[in-house]
Amino acid sequence: MRLTGEVQVALRRLERALSRRGGDAPPRRAAANGGLIAASYNIHKCIGVDHRFDPGRIADVIAELDADILALQEVDRRFGRRTGLLDMADIAARCGLTLIAAPQHKGGHGWHGNALLVRGATASRVRCLSLPGAEPRGALVVDLSFPHGRLRVVAAHLGLLRRHRLLQTSAILAAVAEGPAMPTLLLGDFNEWRAGAASALAVLEPRFGPFGPHRASFPSRLPFLALDRILGQPHGLVRGPQVHDTVLARVASDHLPIRARIDLAAAALAPRAAA
Repeated sequence: MRLTGEVQVALRRLERALSRRGGDAPPRRAAANGGLIAASYNIHKCIGVDHRFDPGRIADVIAELDADILALQEVDRRFGRRTGLLDMADIAARCGLTLIAAPQHKGGHGWHGNALLVRGATASRVRCLSLPGAEPRGALVVDLSFPHGRLRVVAAHLGLLRRHRLLQTSAILAAVAEGPAMPTLLLGDFNEWRAGAASALAVLEPRFGPFGPHRASFPSRLPFLALDRILGQPHGLVRGPQVHDTVLARVASDHLPIRARIDLAAAALAPRAAA
């Protein structure tokens, strides 16, 4: 059954109202002195669990997140001509988030579907990594300057096969080691639910560990797999990671967003990381 435009608008208004009533409260806004909010969200090409294509609904969830650093996955059409699916001008006006341009990608929002949006920062270096594996996968590596310090951000979407994720995490570690040492944030959809030595993310633990509890973000209606992560080094950079679970987020995509506080002030006091 096709819904009229008026019915679709009414449904979105109902979803917004319910989202303000339901779900866990997000973590409090970080302190102004070196504190930021980072989030990661696989938007599933703006197709919700109700099979509706609704970029406006995704934008509403992004507004809920109130993030200073936002990694998005699946932001472009994958087949045919790569085009971005979101109204970035509207998101900039509502949320103050600016899209970091991916220099090797024309026409879309991101690089292999990965996009990075930031508020109150300037980018001094942007690298587009092509990650090894059978399917096209990529990561953005961006050096940012905030008023309270510098931060390297890696936004990634890893492959579906474990052997490919092992290659991809090693490639990311090599890219992180390039350039000057600075606090580093690694976030995205890692497609890995295992813990311990069986996990393809185990290779990251010497630099980004120890890992905290895994928080389930997939599938959004009844999450039991921790596919989405926010990791950081030095230890203490990432605080209070939490799944953003609201009624609206549960329907807007098949993933729930994940959100955490980023403490640049604590990172500045930590021992300098090896390059």
